[in-house]
Amino acid sequence: MDAAKENRLPSSDLQGHPRMEENLKALHHRLPLRSINQNLMPNRSPVHSRKSKGHTVLHHQPPQPHATKKQNMLAPNPSYTLDCEIIAIDDNDEDASDNAVPEFVKHTEAMLDEIDRIEEVEMEDVQEPVLDIDACDRTDPLAVVEYIDDIYSLYKKIEDSSCVSPNYMTNQFDINERMRAILVDWLIEVHYKFELLEETLFLTVNLIDRFLERQSMIRKKLQLVGVTAMLIACKYEEVSVPTVEDFILITDKAYTRDEVLAMEKLMMNNLQFNLSVPTPYMFMRRFLKAAHSDKKLELSSFFLIELCLVEYKMLKFSPSLLAAAAIYTAQCSMYQFKQWTKTSEWYTDYSEEQLLECSRLMVTFHRKAGSGKLTGVYRKYSTWRYGCAAKVEPALFLLDN
Repeated sequence: MDAAKENRLPSSDLQGHPRMEENLKALHHRLPLRSINQNLMPNRSPVHSRKSKGHTVLHHQPPQPHATKKQNMLAPNPSYTLDCEIIAIDDNDEDASDNAVPEFVKHTEAMLDEIDRIEEVEMEDVQEPVLDIDACDRTDPLAVVEYIDDIYSLYKKIEDSSCVSPNYMTNQFDINERMRAILVDWLIEVHYKFELLEETLFLTVNLIDRFLERQSMIRKKLQLVGVTAMLIACKYEEVSVPTVEDFILITDKAYTRDEVLAMEKLMMNNLQFNLSVPTPYMFMRRFLKAAHSDKKLELSSFFLIELCLVEYKMLKFSPSLLAAAAIYTAQCSMYQFKQWTKTSEWYTDYSEEQLLECSRLMVTFHRKAGSGKLTGVYRKYSTWRYGCAAKVEPALFLLDN
C-alpha cells in the first residue's frame, strides 16, 4: 500500500497539467441519472488507468477500506471524489488540437470513398443479361428447342413475301380502304361468334389482302371474299371447321353455296395455294415468351394488334414489327413507362427506337377504339373473357415524345 501511495500523483500536481484538468472537469460535471444506494453496492475498487496512444487500459485493484460519504447526486458537486485513481500518464504524447480528426476516421473515410468509386464503376460496366427463354422447355419435344431459332430466322426471311403493297387499293376501282376496314371489323365479330383460333383470324386477313392485291373486285362481292377467306383459313388452322352453310347463314344468305365454292377456287388459284406464310400471330407467340408475359399482357397485346388489322395504313409494317410493337405498346400501357428489355430486343431483333413509329400509331388507335362506328375489336376486348383489355389506359406519354 505504501508503494502504491508513493506512485500516486497528488491532486495539486494535476492542476497544472492541461489534459488532466480537462479530464477532471469532465468527471466533475458528469451527472448520473439517479442516486445510487451505497448499501446495495460494494465499495468500488480503485481503477488504475494507463493511457497510451489510441486506447486506454483499465486495471482493477482489490477493494481498500476507506470512509464513504453519501453525496448529493442531483446537482454537480465540486467536492465529488473520483471513482478511479490515475496511476500514470504518458507525458510524451503529442498534443493534438480539439478539432483534429483522428487518424482512424481519416482511413475509414478514404476507404468508403474508394468503395463508392468502385461501385460506380461496376454499375457502369454491368449490362442487363439476355435470358435463355427456351431453357425450361429443353425436355419438351413439342417445343423443338433445337430448331426454334432456325424456324424464326426463316420466318423473318420470308415474311416479306407474305406482305402486300401498302397502296394496293389504288388498283381497285370499286372498293376502297374504308370498305376493307368495315369488312375486317365484321370478320372479327364473326371470328368471335364462331369461337375460332387466333391464328385463323390473322390468316384470314392476310388472304384477303393478298387476293385483293392481285384481283380487282366489285363491292358486292367483297363480303363473299371475306367469308371465303375465313373458310380457307379454318380448313388450314382449325380442327373443327364451320361448314359452308354456317358462313352462308352468317351473311344472311346473301350468297349461295356455289358462289362460295367458286370464290374459293378463284382465291386458291390466284394465291397459288400458298397458305404457309408468317403472320403477326406467329411472331406474337415467340415475342410474348421473350417478354415473360402474363395473361394480362398477352390480351393487351392482342387487343392492340387486332386494332391494326382493321387499319389499312398498318400494311406498311412487317408482321414481326407489328408483333414486337404491340407487345412494347401493351407494356407501356400497363406500366405507364417505357419498358423494352435486352432479352426482348435480342429475340425480336428490334430496338426500342425502331418500334416507336408503329407504337405511336397503336396508341392513337387505342385512344379512339371505343368511339366511331368500327368498334368490333373494342367490344370484343371489353368482355371478361378477354380480361377487359380494352379498358387499360393508353400510353399517351409515347405521343408526347
